Parts: sequence; structure tokens; C-alpha cells
Amino acid sequence: MRLLQLLLMRLAMMAITLFGAAVIVFVVIRIVPGNPIAMMLPPGATDEDIARLTAHYGLDKSIPEQFVVWLTGVLQGDFGTSISLRQPVMPLVLGRLPATLELSIFALVLAVIIGGAMALTGTRFRGGRTEAVIDVANGAGLSIPDFLWALVLILTLGVLYPVFHISGRISPSLDLPFTTQFYAFESILRLRFDLWWDLLKHMFMPALALAIPLAAIIGQLLKQSLKETMHLDYVVLARTKGYGENHVILFEALRNAVLPTLTLIGVQFTFLIGGTVIIERLFSYEGLGNMAIDAVINRDLPLIQGIVLVFALLFTVVNLVVDLTYALLNPRLRHA
Repeated sequence: MRLLQLLLMRLAMMAITLFGAAVIVFVVIRIVPGNPIAMMLPPGATDEDIARLTAHYGLDKSIPEQFVVWLTGVLQGDFGTSISLRQPVMPLVLGRLPATLELSIFALVLAVIIGGAMALTGTRFRGGRTEAVIDVANGAGLSIPDFLWALVLILTLGVLYPVFHISGRISPSLDLPFTTQFYAFESILRLRFDLWWDLLKHMFMPALALAIPLAAIIGQLLKQSLKETMHLDYVVLARTKGYGENHVILFEALRNAVLPTLTLIGVQFTFLIGGTVIIERLFSYEGLGNMAIDAVINRDLPLIQGIVLVFALLFTVVNLVVDLTYALLNPRLRHA
């Protein structure tokens, strides 16, 4: 009953959050100076041409009237037509969303591996020079933003030592037998490891740039949790039984210290998805973030609304999953 109440409450909050995000983005992008219709037409267009297209896209109505029309269409599955691309918004957004999700998931995996390794190593050699080096590395990861890491990676692993590709999602010369936009997952299912390796070489640097700050957060929190857990009674009891330090950390302390970190990972994953906007632009990665920047530059109001609404939906869904997972893993909440 407790989990059911939590689920219903979170679903209601999701609906309110999505509605609030829709209202805010709808109003803000319309009060910002600039005429998207004028940007579509050539310099010699007449006022009649501008007025005709303005009426076609419904921009001649008041903002509340436009919002009612748009929201009615959204509830029916129609998110409008892109002004710059002249295509329905939702197929455009859903076509780019898998690329962003694959990049975010790969970055999350890298962050967990790097941050977890740093935390375990710092705990194993706590109080020594190794822990001090890890603390300095964590500080650097936290203080340097992801786009600066991206520039460093481009210069080192893309230009100076060209190991990875610096732009695009996949090499255009390859045969692409995909039926979905989830290229990385589908290439594994099809056993096309040549395609998977090429995708990995394109995705590694942007994913690593996103992963480094998150890895520093994970490493710092998990190491602190482990150090606090190492003094608890059951850990001391494991030592008295003759278990080595590695066994105590991995099999006794880690399973209890990891719960706060799992919650943090879920929350930070939403910020990771939002951070793909700049990173995708730097690497010319064909994801939703790159499309969002183009939509803002072109003042493509329907496309901006669709992208923001999809991002808001992702954030709320991830937060819901995090809350439910925490409730399932925490015995006090599970049996409340």
C-alpha cells in the first residue's frame, strides 16, 4: 500500500510538472523578440506573405488561444509541424531521442565504472598518498565543466592522437541495416560488431566528457559512505573472522554503503541527459540536444516545445523510477 500510494502521488506530480513545463516554455519562447515566420521567408517577401504564413501556423492568435490549440493537439497526439523543417514535430523528436539516450546511458556506465573504481581504491588505501591523489582527481572532475573536458578530449584523442572520431554518430560509408534508431543496441543484437565498434569510436569522447564530472560525484560520495561503513559492528566482526580487507570492502561494506550512491546516480542521470545539449553540438552528434540548438537558432517554436516536453517527461520518469527503486531497496520504507 505504501508503494502504491507513492506511485499514485508521483504520477500526479508528474502530470503537474509536465503541465507547468509546457506553460512556461510556451509563454517564454513567444515573448522573446524575433519572428520565426520572417526567418523562413526570403528577403523579398511581402507583408502579405508573412501574414499568410503567420495565420497558417496560428501565430496571429493571442498566447492563451495558441496554448489551448496546441494543448488540444498534444492531447490528441499532434505536437504540430516544425517551422524550419516542415515536418511533424514528434517523429522528428523521436527520431533523435534514441541517439541521446544511448549516449547518456553509455556516459552513465562510464561514470559508474570510473567513480566506483576511484571510491574502492581510495577506501582500500585510505589515509595514504593514493587517497590524496584520488581526492585531487575528484576535485578536478568536479571543478571543470563537461564542455571543457570535451575540448580537451577533442584536442588530445581526436587531433593530437587521432584514436577516436570527433564528429558524427557513425561513419557514412558503412552499410546501415538498422530498423530502429537504437543503433548501438541493434548492432549487438544483429551481431554486427563492426558497426558497434564504429559507433563506440564516435560515442566514446562525448560520453567520457559527460561522465567525468558525474564520476567525480559518485567517487566522492561512495568513498565517504564506505569510510563511514568501515567502522560499523558487522564490518569489524568480518575482520575478526579473518576476512581480508578486499573481501570486507567488496562483500560487507559496499552493499550497505552503495544505497545513497544509487539514489544520487538516478538523480544525476537526469542532469546528464540535459547536459548532452552542448556536448552533442561540440561533437556534431546527431541527437536531440543538437536538434534543440538548431530549433532555438531558427526560432522553431513547435519543435522547441516538443523537445522541451520530451526532456521534461524523461526527467520525471527517471525521478519516478529512482523514488520507487529507493523505496524497494530501503527496508524501512518497504515495510512501512
